[in-house]
Amino acid sequence: MAVLIDRPNWPGPRGLLWSHLVSDSSLEELHDFARLLGVPERAFDRDHYDVPETVYDRAVSLGAEPVGSQELVRRLRESGLRRPKTRA
Repeated sequence: MAVLIDRPNWPGPRGLLWSHLVSDSSLEELHDFARLLGVPERAFDRDHYDVPETVYDRAVSLGAEPVGSQELVRRLRESGLRRPKTRA
């Protein structure tokens, strides 16, 4: 049971790099951690939060486990919490 975060490698708004924040056990754990981190609910997208590089170090200091992007996706899928985009 862990909250996972990948390195901020994804270009996004405001010229920042972004990370993905996920849980490998429950969405409740993920939402609780995001609130603790001060991440707004609007940053939640189906199964993860998009978080800017400015919160990466704090997330790790609060207990998020830093992992590579491939491991993050693998563990999210294995948890059964992965929610792929649906086609319109």
